[in-house]
Amino acid sequence: MIRAAESAPVSKPRLDLVPGVTIDHSPASSGLYIGSPSLAVLPDGDYFASHDFFGPQSNEHVSARSLIFRSRDRGMTWKKTAEIQGAFWSSLFVHRGALYLLGTDRHHGNAVIRRSTDSGVTWTSPLAGATGLLRDNGEYHCAPMPVIEYRGRLWRAMEWRNPPKDWGVNYCAGMMSIAVDADLLRAENWSYSNFLPSNRAWNGGDMGAWLEGNAIVDVDGGLINMLRVQTKSPNEKAAIVRIGADGKTAAFDPATGFVDFPGGAKKFTIRYDLQSKLYWSLATIAPERHRAENPGGIRNTLALVSSPDLAHWTTRTILLYHPEVAKHGFQYVDWLFDGDAIIAACRTAYDDGLGGAHNNHDANFLTFHRWPNFRALTMAEAPPGLVSEKP
Repeated sequence: MIRAAESAPVSKPRLDLVPGVTIDHSPASSGLYIGSPSLAVLPDGDYFASHDFFGPQSNEHVSARSLIFRSRDRGMTWKKTAEIQGAFWSSLFVHRGALYLLGTDRHHGNAVIRRSTDSGVTWTSPLAGATGLLRDNGEYHCAPMPVIEYRGRLWRAMEWRNPPKDWGVNYCAGMMSIAVDADLLRAENWSYSNFLPSNRAWNGGDMGAWLEGNAIVDVDGGLINMLRVQTKSPNEKAAIVRIGADGKTAAFDPATGFVDFPGGAKKFTIRYDLQSKLYWSLATIAPERHRAENPGGIRNTLALVSSPDLAHWTTRTILLYHPEVAKHGFQYVDWLFDGDAIIAACRTAYDDGLGGAHNNHDANFLTFHRWPNFRALTMAEAPPGLVSEKP
């Protein structure tokens, strides 16, 4: 027998409250929080987005779960195409017409990759070294970071936790790569740099961790890994690790390797634009009115930033903002150039008519956004009251 209380309908979320287009929603009451947004576009123009679940009701520490979504109308509507068990912190990317998903199988798990050749409906299973199990010694960490092509190889940053305890402080920064014409599912085809530990004495002693690195070609044509830096100071930083020409050596100079970067204490993605000859990012910054110790906890402001050289950054405009900090966040944004627009997938903590997010970190939405004519955006488009503030 079904009792009336058990059959009562669950309240529907207010999707009209959240900015952007809702790709997915998971209420805070579920104990399943939305993480690791990623975005890719197939040559036929279809968009794909992914996210995983973390939180007390997830299985992130055993075998994490990720969802794949497809849009056939340039992001206006989305439909789930696949649910994948054993995928966490993963990057969607396109290589030679196929979709790939590269990350770990769980929280601090093995490094794995999957391929789909039918528009994200079915995916290979990384059961062995010949089918996508790239490293089986565990303790890998990453986020949906860029996979770039450079000198005939694909490159992607990765971290390894050694020794395997604590969050962040033991993350070692590395770079993985593979020849562009090789089978990406075969572990033997991948090469790795050394995994470089950080030192808590760096940055004047304000060095909690480095993580979530970007593979980037710098202005001199060299390959770098530009990482988020976990700091207590509101003056956020990024770290630049230099990768040798053979891809097997990673080196860092703590005297010169830190750069000021707005939003550097949260995950960021950097891409280079040939037209403007600038590096661009969507950064989760801390505006002056919200600046405080622990900038990694300020996630209510998303800014468009640019740089000619990766060292000197300008905040061009504020894209998303909510004045309340504790339960609102625009974070872990993955994004792409789409002509003169930027398109993005965002891990969004926001009001939903059901009590909102658990907190600003534990997001309840995956949202899609498009910003046309991004190169022309200025602070005139920023929310009122933020225009005159120093970011």
